[in-house]
Amino acid sequence: MHDVIENLNLIKNKVNKIVSEKQLKTEPKVIVVTKKFSTDKILPLVEKEHLHFGENKVQEAEDKWTNIKKKFPNIQLHMIGKLQSNKAKKAITLFDYIHSLDSPKLASKIAYYEIKLKKKTKLFIQVNLGDESQKSGILLNDLDDFYYYCLKEISLNIIGLMCLPPIDSNSIEYFKMIKNLANKYDLKHLSIGMSSDYENAVVHGSTFLRLGTSIMGPRDK
Repeated sequence: MHDVIENLNLIKNKVNKIVSEKQLKTEPKVIVVTKKFSTDKILPLVEKEHLHFGENKVQEAEDKWTNIKKKFPNIQLHMIGKLQSNKAKKAITLFDYIHSLDSPKLASKIAYYEIKLKKKTKLFIQVNLGDESQKSGILLNDLDDFYYYCLKEISLNIIGLMCLPPIDSNSIEYFKMIKNLANKYDLKHLSIGMSSDYENAVVHGSTFLRLGTSIMGPRDK
């Protein structure tokens, strides 16, 4: 068996155990983050019928996944990196989910191209909980206005919230914050938890885990 499949099975078993022990209502889906990995390393997972994969850049995703998705149409592709508004059309064409909706400009571009392409995309608002200038995301003070703009004015399909806790922070506190925000807006999905903190994310309501190195191994620099 390929290492990546063993790693994925190990992660799923851990997640399942947490869900069972904590009597959680939802078992989160695992997004295997495949940025900078070749199709040779990805295909064993595809052929084992894993469905959810994540990429950080539109061009890399287009190069790697266009043909794979034609052959395996059930695959669900997630855009988890910063999305430039000038790449919105390509992103909507290729991706099923976008986790990094972070500005009114991008929201309006997505709405425009969804109409043009006749395709609705599942969207997460990225929230900058730590008010970090180097990170993208909607600030807490702006979240109400932005959410209702997306929902009421341009009719986007907002399914949840995403956050990246500050490095070296207590991620649990940020997971609690994002969970409370999702409840406030009656959103069912949370894109939280990466390789370093996914177990805590499961406990705090994650519905999508974004896992790269814990499954795929270390990336080439």
